[in-house]
Amino acid sequence: MRSRIDEEKRTMEAMVRLYCRRKEGNKELCDDCKAVMEYANKRLSACRFGERKPTCRLCTVHCYRPDMRRHVSEIMRYAGPRMMLHHPMMAIRHILREIIKGKKVKR
Repeated sequence: MRSRIDEEKRTMEAMVRLYCRRKEGNKELCDDCKAVMEYANKRLSACRFGERKPTCRLCTVHCYRPDMRRHVSEIMRYAGPRMMLHHPMMAIRHILREIIKGKKVKR
């Protein structure tokens, strides 16, 4: 069984690859997308919540630099809706986590 952080890294990688391939038209990851993915992996590895990590959108601590946060937001806005077609299990798992964590946060 994978750890929560490893799953988040895999989901982020899938989103970055989808964005780079479909939106930017690259066959391989461009340098900018590689940098975003490396940065995201580093931040996820250092997440203070560890296995209790909420989805980034619901997190109370925003650990990305402002420039990276903007770039990741752009990637997620593009890739997020398309994940259901390309990686349905990842998308469903992510949506369920948001619903479950969202209810816990609202209490």
